[in-house]
This record gives sequence, C-alpha cells and structure tokens, in this order.
Amino acid sequence: MAGITLEKGKAIYTYGQPMTALHLIASGKVRVDYPGGSYQLGKGGVIGICEICSEVHLLSYTTLENTTLFTYPLSSVNVLNDLLQRNADVARFFLLSACSQINILMNRCSVSEITCSDLYHGLVDDYEKYSSLCERYRITPRQLDGMKELTAYLETEAEEPWLNGFYLGLTHIYSGEHFKDFIQEPSVSLGILQRGSMDFQQAWTQLDEQFRYQQQISDFYFNETGNDLFEFYASLYHKLDPGDEETSALLDDIRRMAEQFKGKMAISDEQLASRMQQFDNKPSRTESKHEDNSTLPPELVGSLDTILEFAGSNLEISDAFRKHVHDYRMLSDKISMEDSACALRRHLTNEFYVLYTAIFEQTLHTKDIPLAVWMFLYFGYVDEELAGLDNAITLYNIASNITDTGSLGLYTFYHWLMAIFEGKKEPSRNEFDQDYTDFIHKQKLNGNVTEKDLMTLESNSMAKVNYELQNMFPSVNKITYGRITTFCPLFTAQSALKNLDSTYVTASKAAKVLEQIRSVDYSAFYRPGLDMEHMDVMGKIEIHTECPPDIILLPNAGIRGALWQEIEGKKRNTPGRMCLSIFHMEDLTNSILRMTGEFRWELCKRIQGSRWNDISESSLTSEYFDYAQFYKKNHDLSADAKERVRIALIQAKNSFKEMFVRDYIQWILYEGNGSPRLNKVARKIFFTYCPFSADICAKLDSNPLYSEILSRHRLRSAQKRHQLEMLAQKLRNSRTPIPDTLEQELEYFSL
Repeated sequence: MAGITLEKGKAIYTYGQPMTALHLIASGKVRVDYPGGSYQLGKGGVIGICEICSEVHLLSYTTLENTTLFTYPLSSVNVLNDLLQRNADVARFFLLSACSQINILMNRCSVSEITCSDLYHGLVDDYEKYSSLCERYRITPRQLDGMKELTAYLETEAEEPWLNGFYLGLTHIYSGEHFKDFIQEPSVSLGILQRGSMDFQQAWTQLDEQFRYQQQISDFYFNETGNDLFEFYASLYHKLDPGDEETSALLDDIRRMAEQFKGKMAISDEQLASRMQQFDNKPSRTESKHEDNSTLPPELVGSLDTILEFAGSNLEISDAFRKHVHDYRMLSDKISMEDSACALRRHLTNEFYVLYTAIFEQTLHTKDIPLAVWMFLYFGYVDEELAGLDNAITLYNIASNITDTGSLGLYTFYHWLMAIFEGKKEPSRNEFDQDYTDFIHKQKLNGNVTEKDLMTLESNSMAKVNYELQNMFPSVNKITYGRITTFCPLFTAQSALKNLDSTYVTASKAAKVLEQIRSVDYSAFYRPGLDMEHMDVMGKIEIHTECPPDIILLPNAGIRGALWQEIEGKKRNTPGRMCLSIFHMEDLTNSILRMTGEFRWELCKRIQGSRWNDISESSLTSEYFDYAQFYKKNHDLSADAKERVRIALIQAKNSFKEMFVRDYIQWILYEGNGSPRLNKVARKIFFTYCPFSADICAKLDSNPLYSEILSRHRLRSAQKRHQLEMLAQKLRNSRTPIPDTLEQELEYFSL
C-alpha cells in the first residue's frame, strides 16, 4: 500500500470533522489535542482508532514533523471487521494504539480532576486572603463577579478499578511474541476496539468537563474586563507602602498567579505576558527574597540503609529491594508506562509489603526506633532522594509530632495494626467479604489447618495482623492512591501533587468534616437496634445509637477515599471503616461526604439483608431502588424530571448506588442550605431516611418545596416521642428506673 506524506505543521483533522478513515503512521510524529492537553503518536500509532464509535472526530491531529500515513477508509463497522480478518499485523497495530491511547486519557483524567480541586480551593483561599488584607488596611474590597455562585468541582466516581489494568494488560499481550494467538478471532478484536472507543469517549467527556471548569476558574484570575483577582492583588500591592510586612508576600502571590497558568490551555501565554508587563511597568516595589537554609536532618542521611538494617539481616529481599530502589531513583519518569518501568514498580510493591511486615514485627520488641523507620511506617518513606529534600524535612517534622493514634477514631496504619495486635480491633474483611474468623474456619474445612491450629489462630495476635497486612493493606493502599496503573507504595516527590502540610489528614480535620455532615444529616452514623440489657422494660422498642466510623490513614499520598466496610465483622453496632491516604490530595470534605453516602447505602443493605430492594418492606435502599428503576412510570415526576433522572443514571453508569451517592452529596451540600437540587420524589426519600436537623428544618419552614415533607417528618417524630414519653411516665408511676437508652431515644427524636 502506498502511503501519503504530509509536511510538518499540517492539520490532519480537527474536532468535529466527519470520521471517515483510519490512518496508520508509517513514519513521523503527530500531536493529538484533547480538551486541556495533548499527547503524541509516533510510528505504529493509529489516528482515529479510538473514535470508531463516533460520527465525528473528538480529537485534533497535527503533524510535528514530516509524516507518512497509510489510509484505511472506514464507512462502517463491517469494513473494519473485514480489515481485521484479512490482516493480522494491521489488527495488532490498531489494538496496540487503541489500548495505549485509552490508558493515556484515563491517567490524564485523574490528574485533571486534582487540578480542578486545586484551582477551586486556591481561588477561595486567594479571595479570602485579599478580603482579609483589605479589612486589615481599611480598604473597601472589590467584589469578584460570580464568586458566590461558584461551587467546588464535584468529584466523579473512579472508573472501574480493573479498567486501566485491563487495557494495560492488552497492551502487553498484543506487544508480545504470541499476539497472533489472540487475534485469530476478529470478532473479539472488534469487540475490544468498540468497547475501548466507548471508554475513550467517557474519559474524553470527563476531560472536556474538567477543562471547562478550569477555564471558568481561570476567568476569575484573568479576564478581558480586568475585574479579576490578579487586578485586585496588583491594585492592593500598589496601595501599600514598600515597608509593609505584607508587600513582599503580595508580590509572591501575584507572580504565583501568573506562573500557575503559564503553559495551560485554559488561558493564553500572550494574555499572561501582557498582564504581567502592565504590572511590571508600574513603580517597582521591594522584591521578595527567599533564602532556604534548610538541611537534611542527620537522622535521615542514608535512610534506606537505616530502614533495612532495622528490618534485620535475615530479610531475604533486602539486596533486591536496595537495587530496585536505586533503579527507581534513576528513572526520569517514575510513572512511565514502559514495560521495564511497570515491572520495576511491581517488584518494589511486592518487596515493600514484605518489608513492612518485617519492620512491624521488629517494632514490637524494640524500644529505640529510628525516625526514618517511623516515616516508613507512617508515609511509605524509604529514601531521602526519592522524597526530595523539602518533603523529607516535612515528613520528619510530622513524624516527630504524630499524636493521631486512634483515641479519636482516626488511626495511622501502623497504629491501626497495633490496635488489632492488642485486641482492640478485629481484622478487616477481605475482598471476598470474609472476616478473620470466617477465613480460618474455612481453612479448617478445606483441610489446610487442624483443630489445634484453629484454636491457636483464634487467639494469635500476629496472625490477625498478618491477615490485615495480606488482605486489606495491598488493596486499600492502591485504591486510596487512586492512580492504579502507576501505583508504587514508595513515597516520592512525584507522588506529592500538593503541599504536604495542607494535605496531611489530622484528627481535627476529619472531625470537622464529620461534624459538618452531622450538622445537616444528624442521623448519618446512628444504628437502629434493640436494648438487650433492658428488654424487660424497653421490649421491642427500637433505639438508635451513634457509632462514628473509624478512619484509617494509609501510608501514601493519594486522591481517593474508600469505604472498606460498613460494620466490623457481623456486629451491627460497630464502627464502619473509612480509608484515606495520610496525605489526601483531593478535597477532604468531598471524599468523606462520598464515603458517608456509600456508608448509608451499604449499612441499609446490611440491615435489610436479601430484602434490601424489596419495596414491600420500606427502607432507604428499597425505596430509592424502586424510584430509580421505575422512574419512567412515576406520575409524580414531570417529563423534565424524568429526563434528568435518565441523564443521572447514565452519568452514574447505571449504578443505583452511585446515583444515590451523587444525590446524597447534593442533599448535604445544597438542599441542606435551602438550595433545591433534587426532584420531589428523591427529596421525599431523603427526608424520610436522612432527615435534616431541627435547626435546618426551622430555616426551611418558609420554603413551600419542603412544607409537606416537613409536616410528615414532624408528625412521625411527634408520634415516636409520644410513645416514648408514655413509656417513661408508666415507669415513673411504677417507680421503675428509667433506662438511659430511653432518655437518649427521646433526645434523638428531638434533634
């Protein structure tokens, strides 16, 4: 087949042009532009392969050098199927390029989501700082148009955990020696390409949404009207005297604002340069000077040697781990998707967990533990060069002052293991929903352990810790890290996407978020049950006991929260387990709020059992399931409301749980502030099972949207209180002591 050659800088396709052909790159390079970024395709790359399910091109393609292309007309799926059948080598190029491009876009989605969150919180902080400085210097602050209507970027649900690994695995298969064994069935290849195209479009849609949000944020900093935050800061800077203590910091902030948008597609570099030139042309001020005299603490010099020596000379993986850390340190791109880099990360991951287990055991009988070892246990730190000087010093300072040992329900992972070892907590369930007791009994049934071994294992503290280390730890560490295909448990400067001090999760930060949630949904962590201690008095009256979740901090710098289990073992009155990175790079409020929504759903399913979606037995899950499944037949929903439910289901990938969680976030953030977001059917369900506190109900009295459900809620609460008060009066009349649980239940229905 004769190819066509295009000169450098030639636009091959632009967004929106009809999708009519595929092009295999025989030589040269092509830049591929998507919303907010770009990547390159070289020899063997295929233009358009990820857009086969689209009528038009979603991407733009431009040659970066003289490029030769082979063209394959694409009028229908049948044409592509015939091509895959006829030519196995072409099929291989198509599949390799598709899987590679899908992985690129999925990874970019995770990074772009963090950027959205960073930009929003940075904007809020900058505007608040400007307002406070104006107040301090008695200057009337200017108002930023649209700031009050701006909301934080709503975190999207992560793609299926297996999806990145699936396409990465396919890349390895089709680049291997036996690729022809996997291309003998063209229908399978066609299916992978079609599914891949749909997953690619999903990632593209998220990137497009994120890019639009970033543009919205950038307009608050720089816009054509000049009524922006950059101008506010510049104006304030020139109003202050050079000797003012805030002048230097203001100059730093002004230059930071310009720097953070440099090279970003949300705003042009020409516009930034013009605004900075206008600022610099004004009378100069005292320049800010920063001298960082920080040096690495002596205890951290040779951290890797210190950690391995502490683990013991008998540890078999020491030499291999040392070599792999050295190789990892030498990598210029530590998240590279090349086979060698992926293999290195796998080796380091396996060795890290072996080392973690050995070091934990050593801490049980060692008094003087080096601070580098504590940093390994708390943060996954192994090497001062990998972490970077500034980060190593920050980790050193944090580790020296850690006090979150579980007293407030928040645990570092090391202290969580210690709680299991000391018998204060039971090991978590594994991925097959087996707790430790179930697991060892199944081992006995399978003949893997004897009755004597079983009795020993039931009381063996270290065996319980090992169960946690082998089952919960590897899975949750990767989930909370968030970037699954590039995961490595070692702390590196590249993994710290934000300032460590600001992202370090403390007990006070977590408690503040939980209190914020409970101020709206006061019953979020209450459990219904019977008062077994006072059955003779309370009978079958249901009581509610608050049981806030345990929060476990995994030793990584990540972006995801994970609700690992809603109860401990099989006891319904035990805390759930929420897992976060110890350095959480995403918005902490949004992450804990999402996990609370998941907790609400999973706890109801646990309580209801097999009837969790049976509408004949009213519950949160059954009513919401019925609403989401049969919304088209619901006469209480208008045509517009039904269309919004349909779109919501698509966005939730037809997951009723995910749709509920998204609605729950809206319920807390907006409905709780009197800003309606849900339709009347969903609002009624939420008010029934996630009612607002009395203070919020009082504020909503004047809102007609809530009048009917408020009346029903108050009537139900009054009926419950009346029943409890009658029982209390009966006990007083018979001079029987009133149980504390009865008093607490009366208070619960007054919240």
